[in-house]
Amino acid sequence: MSTPKSTRPLTLVQREADTEREEELKPLEWRLIRRLFGFTRPFARKRNALIALTVLRSTQLPALAWLASLVIAGPITRHESSGLQWWVAAYAAMALLTDGLFHFRQRLALELGEAVVCRLRVDIFAHMQRMPMSFFHRVKLGRILSRVTSDVESLRTGIQDVFFVGIVQAGSMVFAAAVMAYTDRVLFLVVLAMAPVLWVISNHFRVRLSQATRAAQESFSRVTATLAESINGIRVTQGFVRQQTNAGLFRSLLADHSRYNMGAARSSAIMVPLLELNSQFFVAILLLLGGWRVLEGHSSIGVLITFFLFANQFFAPIQVLGNLYNQALVAMAGAERVFKLLDAKPDWEDAPDAVDLPDPRLPVAGAPTAHAAGARVEFRDVTFAYEPGRPVLQGVNFTAEPGRTVALVGHTGSGKSSIINLAAKFYLPTSGEVFVDGCEIRTLTGRSLHRQMGMVQQQNFLFGGTVLDNIRFSRPDAGEDEVRAAAARLDCLDMLEALPRGLHTEVGERGAGLSAGQRQLVCFTRALLADPRLLILDEATSAIDALTEERLQKALLTLLAGRTSFVVAHRLSTIRHADLVLVLDQGRVIERGTHAELMSYRGHYAGLYGRFARAGGSA
Repeated sequence: MSTPKSTRPLTLVQREADTEREEELKPLEWRLIRRLFGFTRPFARKRNALIALTVLRSTQLPALAWLASLVIAGPITRHESSGLQWWVAAYAAMALLTDGLFHFRQRLALELGEAVVCRLRVDIFAHMQRMPMSFFHRVKLGRILSRVTSDVESLRTGIQDVFFVGIVQAGSMVFAAAVMAYTDRVLFLVVLAMAPVLWVISNHFRVRLSQATRAAQESFSRVTATLAESINGIRVTQGFVRQQTNAGLFRSLLADHSRYNMGAARSSAIMVPLLELNSQFFVAILLLLGGWRVLEGHSSIGVLITFFLFANQFFAPIQVLGNLYNQALVAMAGAERVFKLLDAKPDWEDAPDAVDLPDPRLPVAGAPTAHAAGARVEFRDVTFAYEPGRPVLQGVNFTAEPGRTVALVGHTGSGKSSIINLAAKFYLPTSGEVFVDGCEIRTLTGRSLHRQMGMVQQQNFLFGGTVLDNIRFSRPDAGEDEVRAAAARLDCLDMLEALPRGLHTEVGERGAGLSAGQRQLVCFTRALLADPRLLILDEATSAIDALTEERLQKALLTLLAGRTSFVVAHRLSTIRHADLVLVLDQGRVIERGTHAELMSYRGHYAGLYGRFARAGGSA
C-alpha cells in the first residue's frame, strides 16, 4: 500500500525547494541587467556595432511605412502616374537595405550571445575549481550542471534576443509615435490615452509571471539534480529494486515543473491577447474619430492613411514586447542563480600572505639531484567540525616524522578521513594547528602543498581517456617510459599491459571499462609517478583481491619508502609495518604506538585485530 502523500517524508530535494522558496519571490533587480551586460565589455566593438545596427533598424521599419504612406497620399491619391516608379524604386531600395542590415544585426547578436555564454561558463568552471571540498558536500551536482546549462542558455536568450529585439520594437514605437504626433495631434492624443491601460494590464500580470517563471526555473534545477543523482546511483537503485519508487519521485518533480510552466503559460496567454484586444479596440476608436474628421473636413484621406499605417507600426510591437517580457523574466531568473553561484564565497581561502611550501625535490644549482625526504606533519590540539557544534575530531595531537608511516585505525565515523582531509588542507581545523615542515598550514598555499602530495582513495576515480592519460594526470610532462618504469616498480606493469590495448586502453566514463582492482593499480601508479613527499592511502587496497594484494604489499613498501604517509584502513594487514598507529574512537586518539606495542597493550587495537583475524583476515 502506498504511503499517503501527507505523511510521506520530505526528500532532500523537497527540503531544498522549501529553503529556496523565499528566493523565488524576490523582485527583479536592474543590477542583474547591468552586471549581465558587464560581460559584454571585452567585446565592446562588436556590442557597440550591434547597438548601432539595432537602433538603425528600429528606424528603418517605420521609414518603410512612411515611404508607403507618401506614395499612397501623394501620386496615387493625386492620380499622378509620372514619378510613381521612382517612389516604388526608392521603397524597394530601402527594403533591400533594411533586410541586408538585418542579416548583419542578427549575426552580430548571435556572435555576442555565444561569446558571453562562453565566458560565463569558463568563469563558473574556474570558480568551481577554487571552491573547497565543503562546498561540494553541500551543493548537489545537478544544481551546478543546471546553472552551467539551462540557466546560462536563458542568459543567451536575454542578450541576443530580448535586449536587441526589444530595442528594435521600442524604437519602432517611438519613431511611429513621433510621426503620428506630427501628422495628427488629435488622433495621437487618443493613442496616448492607451498608455495607462497598457500599464495597468502589464503591472497586473508582472508579479504572477515573475513568480511562475522563477519557480519553473528552480523546479527544473531540481529535476536536473535528481536525474544526475539517479544516474550516478543506478547500481544501488537496481540492486535494491527502487526503479518504480525513484520513477514516481521523478514524475512528481516533473509534474511540479509542468505545473509551474503551465502557470506561466496561462498568465502569458491572458496578458498577450488582452494587450492585442486593447490595441484593436483603440484602432476602432481611431477609425471612428479619424473618419469623422475627414468627413468634417478637419483632415484629409492621405493624412488618415498615413496615420493608420503608423498606428500599425505602433501597436504591432506590443504583442512582441509582451512575449519578450516573458523571456526577460526567464533570463533574469537564470541570471540571479548564475550570479549567486559565482558570488558564493569559499568557506576558507589561502591567506593573502600565504607562502609556498619549499620543495626540496626541485633541482638546486650545483647540488646533485636526489630523492626528497618526506614532509614532517604535526597536529597540535586539533578540533574539527564539518557542522558547527558537532565536532568529529577533538584534541588530536601527534607528529608524523619525515619518511614515516602513520596508520589510522578505528570504526567508521571515528575521524580517520577527517585527519587526512586536514593534513591535505582540504579543510582547516576549527581550533588547534596543523604544521607541515614547521609551517602552520594556514600560512601555506594549498597549491604548493598539493604539488608535493599523492593520494590513493577508496573511490578510485578515473577520468575519461586512456590508462596512460590517467597515470600521467599527476605529472603531465612524464613520458611513456617513465610511466612504465613507475608501474614496473610497483610490480604491476604486466597487469596493465595485459589490458586489450595496454596502457592505451580507454578506461571509459569514471573507469567503468576497468575492474575495481585495475582501477586501483592505475591510481597506485599515478601516485608513485608524482614522487610525492606526503602520501595518503585511504582504504587503498580495499578493492584488490587477495592475490593482487599479496603482490602489492611489497610494492607498497617501495611506494612508502622515504615518504611521509598516512594510511587509512579497516584491513589491519595493510598497516602492520606502520611506524605509528593511531587508534581513533569518536574523534579522539585513544591509543598510539606500533603494531607490536599496541598488541602487547591488549587494548582496543588488540580487540580490533583479534576480530579481524577471527574473520579470516591475513596476518
